[in-house]
Amino acid sequence: VRFAQSNQLQSNQEPATEEMACLNFKDGNECTTADATTWAALGKSLMLTEFDPTTVNWRKPATWKDDGDCDMDNQDGCLMPLSAGFAIVLGFGAFFSIFTSVLVLLEKKFAGVTITSEHFNTAGRNVKTGLTASVIVSQWTWAATLLQSSNVAWSYGISGPFWYAAGASIQVLLFGILAIEVKRKAPNSHTFLEMIYVRWGKAAHITFLFFAFCTSVLVTGMLLLGGAAVMNAVSGMDKALACFLIPWGVLLYTFVGGLKATFLASYLHTTIIFIGLVIFIMAVYADAKSCKDDEQCNQLGSAGLVFERLLFNSRLPNDKSDATGVHQGPVDGNKGGSYLTMVSADGLMFGVINIVGNFGTVFVDQSYWQSAIAAQPSSAHKGYLLGGLVWFTIPFALATSLGLASNALNAKLTTDDANAGLVPPAAAIILLGDGGGVLIIIMLFMAITSTGSAECIAVSSLITYDIYRTYINPNATGKKILTVSRIGVFVFGLLMGIFGVILNSFETPSGGNISLGWVYLFMGIVIGSAVIPVSLLLLWDKTSGTGAILGAWVGQAGAFVAWISTAAERNDGEVNYDTLGQNESMLAGNVTAILLSGIVCFIISLIWPQNFDWKMLKDGIKRVEDVTDDVQEWETKDEFLLESKAWIIKWGVGTSLVLILLWPAATVPWGVLSKSLYSLWASIAFVWGWLAAIIIIALPIWENKATIFAVLSCSPATMSETAMNKEMDNEGEKTSATA
Repeated sequence: VRFAQSNQLQSNQEPATEEMACLNFKDGNECTTADATTWAALGKSLMLTEFDPTTVNWRKPATWKDDGDCDMDNQDGCLMPLSAGFAIVLGFGAFFSIFTSVLVLLEKKFAGVTITSEHFNTAGRNVKTGLTASVIVSQWTWAATLLQSSNVAWSYGISGPFWYAAGASIQVLLFGILAIEVKRKAPNSHTFLEMIYVRWGKAAHITFLFFAFCTSVLVTGMLLLGGAAVMNAVSGMDKALACFLIPWGVLLYTFVGGLKATFLASYLHTTIIFIGLVIFIMAVYADAKSCKDDEQCNQLGSAGLVFERLLFNSRLPNDKSDATGVHQGPVDGNKGGSYLTMVSADGLMFGVINIVGNFGTVFVDQSYWQSAIAAQPSSAHKGYLLGGLVWFTIPFALATSLGLASNALNAKLTTDDANAGLVPPAAAIILLGDGGGVLIIIMLFMAITSTGSAECIAVSSLITYDIYRTYINPNATGKKILTVSRIGVFVFGLLMGIFGVILNSFETPSGGNISLGWVYLFMGIVIGSAVIPVSLLLLWDKTSGTGAILGAWVGQAGAFVAWISTAAERNDGEVNYDTLGQNESMLAGNVTAILLSGIVCFIISLIWPQNFDWKMLKDGIKRVEDVTDDVQEWETKDEFLLESKAWIIKWGVGTSLVLILLWPAATVPWGVLSKSLYSLWASIAFVWGWLAAIIIIALPIWENKATIFAVLSCSPATMSETAMNKEMDNEGEKTSATA
C-alpha cells in the first residue's frame, strides 16, 4: 500500500533529478532515473528527515567481500590473506597459552597457590563474584552468541536480538539457585554426576553421563562450526583444518593450570569481547560520518538514521533473492511487515525454542556446575545473577547494532550466508572496512577458545571423577587424579576438531553444509529432556531415580517423534534437512523434550517417591585430598546459605519473569515502534552494553587488587599478610551479601 501511495505521490510531486545522489555514483553503481524518483517519493511519503534514500542504490546491495573465490588455492575474494588467518588462529592461541600460563605461575608464587588435583578441577572453591560472573559470561558466549543473534536480527528485526538474549539469560539467572544448593548439600562434589551416582545409583549415572557428553559435544561442535565458517569466508582457510587448529590455542594453559587457568583466560577473553562490543555499538549509534556525493552511503551513527533506513527497507517491494543477495521488503509474520516491532510470530517462536534449548546447555553442561563448585559460597548466587545480566547485553546490543545494521545498510547476504553466521562480519566490514571484519574475527576467536577451554576441563572432570575414579580406580591418589585430568584435557582437545569436522561433513540437499542456526535449534531436542530431572536432583527430595531415568529417555524419544512428525505433517510427508529445520518442527521437538520428561519424572516420583536424605550427599562424596577451603566459616553456615537461596530465588526468578513476560508484553501495545520509541530501545542496548563492559572488566581487578599489587611490586605476601588480605576480602563479601 505504501509503495502504491509513493507512486501516486511521485506523479503529484516529482523530485528534481539533480538532487538524487545515486544518479551520480561512479564505477557503474549509478541508479536509473526511474528508480531514484521512486525511492525519493517513497522517502517523502514516509516523512524521512535524517536519511535520503537516493544516497543508496537499492538495486545493488552493498558488497563486503570480493566476488572471486576464497579458498586455500585462491584468495582473490578473501577479506584477508590466508597467512593472516593462520596468524590469528595460531598467534592468538600461542599468546593466550603463554600469557595465562605465566599468570598461573605468578599466582603460585605471590598468592601461595599449589596445583593439586582439587585445585586443578575446582580452582580452590574460593573464586569471587567478579571473576565468577566473568567466567559465566565467557562460557556462555559461544560463536552462536556473536553470529546467530545477528542472523535472527537480520531475519526478524528487533524481536530477534531480544529473544536471543532473554531466552538464553534466564537459564544462568535461575542456575544460581542450584549453585547455592551445591554449596549447601554437596560441598565436596567435583561434578554433578557424582551427586547423581550417590542419590540415584549406577543406571541413572550412566544415563546422565550420556546426556552430559552429548551436551559438550554439541557445544564444541557448534563453536567450531561457526568459527570454521567465518575463517573460511574471510581467509579461505579449509574448514576441516580450522576445526583442528582452533582447539590447540586452549590446550596448553588448560593442561598446565586447570580450571583456574581457564578462569583467568576467560576474563581476558571477556574483556576483549566487550571492547569489541562497545566499538560496534558506537559505530552504529554514536559515530555519525558524512558520505561522499559520488558513492553509496554506508554510514550510520544514530538511532534515528538506523530507524529510517529500516523503515524504508521494509516498505520496498518484497525482494529476498539468494541470487543477488538482496534482502528487502516486508517481514513475513511481523506486524506491519516491519523490522521495528516485537509483535513477530517467527520471533516469538524462535524465543520459545531458544528458552527450551538453552536450559539443556546450561543445566546439563558440567562447565556451569564446575563454576558453581569453584565459586566462593558467598559469591555463587551473586556471580550467576551478575553474569546473566552482563551476558544479556552481548547478543542484545551486538545484534541490535550489527544485525539490524546489515538490513539498514542493504548488505549483500544470502540465506545461506546468514545461517552460516556471516551477518556480523558483513555489517562490520561495510561500516568500518577490513578492520571491522578483523575485529569480529578476533571476538569470535575469543568466544571459541574461552568456551572451548571450559568444555575441555568439564569433560576432563567427567572422565576423571565419573569414569576413572568411579569405575576404574576408586582409591586413586591426588597425583593420579591430576594425571588423568590432564590426559582428559589433551584427549578432548584433539576430539574437538573431529566433532567440528563431522558437523561440517554433513551436506544439505542444496549442496551446502549444515548450518550453525540449524544445529543451534536442534540441540534442545537431543538434551532438553534431561533438564527437569537434573534440576530436581537438588531441589526435590522425592524425585526418584526411576522417574529421572524414564523422564530423560521418554522425553527424548517423544521429542524426536514430535520433531519428525511435525515436519512431515506440514510438508505433505516430506522429511529432509529443510523441513526439519523449520521453526514449527524445531518448536514441537524442543517443547516436547522438556515438558514430556518433566511430566514423566514428576508422576513416577509421586507414585514411588525416594524421600532422599540430603546428608547422604555430604557423606557419600569424598575429596581426593584432605584440603581446607580458603573461605570464612560464616559462608558455609546453613543459615547464611538459606538466606542466599532466598535472595537468588527473589532476584533470579523475578528478573527472569521481567525478561520473558513483562518486557515483551509491555511492547505489544506499541505495535510498530515510532522513531522515539526505537531511540529509547537503542539507548537501552547502548547504555546496558557500556555499563556491562565497565563492571565485568573492573570488578575482578578490584576484588583481587591485593594479589595484583603483590605481583606488580614483586613482593610475595607473607602468610599473615595473605590471611589479612583474604579476611578483608571476605568481610567485604559478607557485607555485600548481607546488603
